[in-house]
This record gives sequence, structure tokens and C-alpha cells, in this order.
Amino acid sequence: MMAPVTNYSKDLGNREPLAAMRDSIARVAALTRGWTAADFERPYAPGKWTARQVVIHLAQTELALGVRARMALATQNFDQDTWLGRETRVSGVDAVAALAGVSRMNVALFEALSPADRATAMAHPEYGSITVDWIIYTIAGHQIHHLDQLALI
Repeated sequence: MMAPVTNYSKDLGNREPLAAMRDSIARVAALTRGWTAADFERPYAPGKWTARQVVIHLAQTELALGVRARMALATQNFDQDTWLGRETRVSGVDAVAALAGVSRMNVALFEALSPADRATAMAHPEYGSITVDWIIYTIAGHQIHHLDQLALI
């Protein structure tokens, strides 16, 4: 199969993409190990993003493109059983780390929202019109629901 051409084909070169992803994450961790909050606030060049902004952008892109891939594989729907069935190689430790990281990002975003932001509506294929506030409440309740299940284990 021929590699697709993307905006980042030049950066990837002939490297195998999954190996490159694993290597990049390890390199980010190694590069930032021991950095202070001030280190994360340094830009890579005058007027450019700070290290913190670059890492946030990488995490946001992982979220967005990962969701797009999962939606494509589940025929454009969030089918929890189909999604879960695809995650056969994620360890429990990695799942906890992913949950913690994504949840911290979401909480930080949600804390910064105004009441008008939280009232922003969108169409949901199953529930009709929902708001960002509905999403916040759903996430919180969903976490508690499954936390109770984990506590039973």
C-alpha cells in the first residue's frame, strides 16, 4: 500500500508512522523531563508558541484526529462497544495515564468557560440538541458511574 501524502509527509520521510509516533512521544517525555513551569513558558523562537502551547497543541491534535479515526472505523458513530473492541493493545496503566491526561485537559478547558460558552448548543445524533454544559455534566456522571464499578473490582 502506498503511503498517503499529507501536510507532514516531508517531516515523516520514509519512517514507519507508528514507530515514529512511539519515538516522538518518548522524545517529548525525555526532552521535557525535569523542566520547570518557567521552562514550559519559553517559546522556541521570538513570537512563536511556548513549549507548553506546543505540547497542548500536540495533545489536542491527538484527541481530534484520534476521534476522527475512531468515528471512521465505527461508521461515523460513537459506538462504545466498537470503539472498545479496537483498543486491544492498550495496557491498563496506559489507559489510566490517557484518562488522567485527557481529563485534566478537559477540566482546565471547562473551568475557563463563561456561562455563555457552556450554553453553546450543538446537534447530537442520539440526543438531539445538547449544550457544552450537558457534556460537562455527562462526563462527570459517567466518570462516577464507572469509578463505582472499578471500586467493586
